[in-house]
Parts: sequence; C-alpha cells; structure tokens
Amino acid sequence: MNIVQVYKQYPTQDSCITHLEKVRWNGTPVCPYCKSTNSTPAKKERRHHCNNCNTTFSVTVGTMFHKTKLDFQKWFVAISLVLNAKKGISARQLARDIEVNKDTAWSMGMRIRKAMSEYGALLEGIVEMDETYIGGKPRKFATTVDKKTGEIIPIKNKRGRGTKKPAVIGMVERNGRVRAQVAKGAITAKLLNRIVKENVDTEKATMFTDEFRGYAYLAGFVQHKTINHKKHYVNGEIHTNTIEGFWGLFKRGIVGQYHKVSINHLGKYLAEFCFRYNNRNNVGVFDLTIAKALGV
Repeated sequence: MNIVQVYKQYPTQDSCITHLEKVRWNGTPVCPYCKSTNSTPAKKERRHHCNNCNTTFSVTVGTMFHKTKLDFQKWFVAISLVLNAKKGISARQLARDIEVNKDTAWSMGMRIRKAMSEYGALLEGIVEMDETYIGGKPRKFATTVDKKTGEIIPIKNKRGRGTKKPAVIGMVERNGRVRAQVAKGAITAKLLNRIVKENVDTEKATMFTDEFRGYAYLAGFVQHKTINHKKHYVNGEIHTNTIEGFWGLFKRGIVGQYHKVSINHLGKYLAEFCFRYNNRNNVGVFDLTIAKALGV
C-alpha cells in the first residue's frame, strides 16, 4: 500500500481507529487488563468501559501505538513509507514526509522496526549462510604516534574477518526467506552451530557456505557443502550469491540512508531489512505490519 492509498482508505482519525479495532478485535472489544469481552463503548470518544474490572481502554493499549499523541493517519503513512523504501528511510526524511520533528520520526521508526521483528518457521531447502561486518572502510594509510619515541607508525587495519567492526550472521533460502542477527563477540564454530540449530530445520536443509573453518562442524548435524572463493564463486548449484546480495542491499541502506548505526540498534535495522525482504511479494504486507504492531 502506498501513501496515496493510505489517504484514500483512511482519510480520518476515526477511520484509522475503526481499522485498528477490526484488526485487533474483529468486532468484539477485549479488555487488555482482564481479558473480558463485557464492555460498553464510551459516548464521546473511541474508548470502551470494561464492566468487569471497571477500567476504560482503547484499541492502542499495550501496542506500538500506546500513548501516542500523533494522528493515526501519520502512523499509517510512516508504515507505508518504511515498507516501500527498499533501502530504508532516514529519520530526517521521514520527519519531512509526515511533518514531525526528527526525534519523533526516529522514535516512530524504531517502534515500526520492533513490530517488524519476526521469527516464523525454520528455514529449509538450500540455505546459504555467510557473515559480514558493518561499519566504514578502514583508512588505507592510517597512522598513529608512538608515545615514547614520537615515531609515526602505520596502522594495519584488517578488513573482513579479524576486523573490530560488529559482525552480522545471516542465512537465506534460495528464492525464499532470510534470517539474520548480530553476533555478540567472536564468530566461533560453537556460535555458528547454535545459530544454525535455532534457525534451520536441519533435517530438511542443505547448508551452503564458504570455506571459513568455523563452518567445518556443520556437517555433523546437517548436510553441508562449501564453495572455495579462492578458486571460483559458483560451482554448479553451490554458491553464496543470494546471501551476499542481501548483504549488499543492507549495506547500501546503512551507508546511503542511515550513514551510521549504533551497535545497540543494529539488530532492529537488520530486522527491518529481513522483514521487507521476506515480504517482498506479499501484497498484504501493510495489514500484516499493522497486525504485528497490535500484537495480533
């Protein structure tokens, strides 16, 4: 759904609330405090009075929209903009588009990304796995000064494995879904084994990876084939081009839109790109996002 469709289908605050109530309650309001369905609608506002616990509530209680002071139409437009921005949308751009300040737009974006966090069924079939490192390129001729001698010493900045940049590990089905997460600490065989067991149906999957020795133990519990990138990037059906293509999309978003991402929030941005990738052919992704925002 694009922003023109949002304005046509949800032109007023009341129409937005009606849609939220339909998605969350399907015609029968449920008290979020005691789960009772015995309630009475308020006369002057879109709230309900619970006759069981004697409290009032609205459809937004306990959801992404809880205590928001913005019109829901702006929320719907913001969700549409995030979903349709293949490489992401910055807080400043979002602020300009829906006419709010930068901090409000950033907060909205983070709430939407939280709603996009998903797990779903385990991956199966041919599953490519790879890791990448997020951050700027190291300076080629960086130097430092020896405090004792005053001598200028060149710094050897590593790229790829061995770098100090945060690592992200991802797995993707061929022409299917992707899962990715931020690696906390060093990438070890133990960590990679655990991530595969948590995200892949090991009885229905064949893992394709590069020759990194951390993947060597996968063959103990799942079918595993490797591609030696020193010799070639494709060997028949064995390659990791799909997951590397996803990394390219994610990195272009980080560099081109967000420029810099805190390690504390990197996982949320990663969830955004995974959700958008997994629902790239889903015409109902807007309603799905609304449902997830409401906790349905």
